[in-house]
Amino acid sequence: MQQGNNPPLGGSTSGTHRPTLQYFKWSFIVTVLGLALGALLGWQTTGTVGGTLTIFFICAVLAVLEISLSFDNAIVNANKLKEMTPKWQRRFLTWGILIAVFGMRIVFPLLIVVVAANIGPWQAMVLAASQPDEYSRIMHDAHLPIAAFGGTFLMMVGLSFFFDHEKDVHWVRWLEHRMQRYATVRGIEVAVVLVTVLIFSRFLEGADSQVFFHSAIWGLLTFLLVEVLGGLLDSSQEALQAGAKGGIGAFLYLEVLDASFSFDGVIGAFALTHNLFVIAIGLGIGAMYVRSMTIMLVERGTLAEYRFLEHGAFYAIIALSVIMFVQPLVHIPEVITGLGGATLIGISFWSSIRWNRKNRAVGP
Repeated sequence: MQQGNNPPLGGSTSGTHRPTLQYFKWSFIVTVLGLALGALLGWQTTGTVGGTLTIFFICAVLAVLEISLSFDNAIVNANKLKEMTPKWQRRFLTWGILIAVFGMRIVFPLLIVVVAANIGPWQAMVLAASQPDEYSRIMHDAHLPIAAFGGTFLMMVGLSFFFDHEKDVHWVRWLEHRMQRYATVRGIEVAVVLVTVLIFSRFLEGADSQVFFHSAIWGLLTFLLVEVLGGLLDSSQEALQAGAKGGIGAFLYLEVLDASFSFDGVIGAFALTHNLFVIAIGLGIGAMYVRSMTIMLVERGTLAEYRFLEHGAFYAIIALSVIMFVQPLVHIPEVITGLGGATLIGISFWSSIRWNRKNRAVGP
């Protein structure tokens, strides 16, 4: 396998890797600033210590959620960045972070609010900033379609990972082995999601049932369109590499992939809060860690040190999708939603460490 002659992203050519904490220096700085801004926002909007701590906690959970959901994003980015020139590597990791944070984490959630609440972009921004009570009321009224749309999209993301006939690493072996075996059945994950949507829609009455079902179908179509777009870009990747390796074409290719991976995190954020600025702060912090992880993975040349961590992230995605389906029926506190996903990821991380120790002990 060719490692390439490009110097490390950090600029060092000594052949030695930087300490792990140094990769996350800017992420730590953004975390401190972001959480402080979240606490300030909490105090200004609630005026109570409890409200301030709640928004502070939600910002932290959203950051963890974004990191966990985008772990595979970092892996894909690292694989592509290895083939790019140092100049375009740095451009992606500087300009790309601006697009990721200010585009997908601020503009895109605003568009979701605009579509779901049927109001103009400027009106939505003004409501979010100056009339949080009215903004919350509109978002509460629009919660049903958002939950159906987001839950469907997230469930497709999670099931597509496990219904993969090429998947050869299993964490929960008895379940994942069976899912891999049935992955050759065309469209099985779509069938599972549609059956789930039909079941949940039966618990709603009248117009609510129709809104839930139609929004879920749009979520399914959005996922399929993203998959088609990714396939088209994949088919043209050889031409990109043959033309200008690391040029504007490859840059745009990575940005579209990054947006696709970010979509589930943005949608999932609505399961925790409807506050546009809290979403932007939390996901923005998470985006910085994704960039730091990408740099570390490229420089260290290892992408699978913790083999079950990605499994835990996708189980968390599926759990979050189910929660979004349940929320129109029963209110589920944000703390439970956030801690549930973090727990699954933590268990998968611990399992990965155990697997590594066991296999190192056995040795070749």
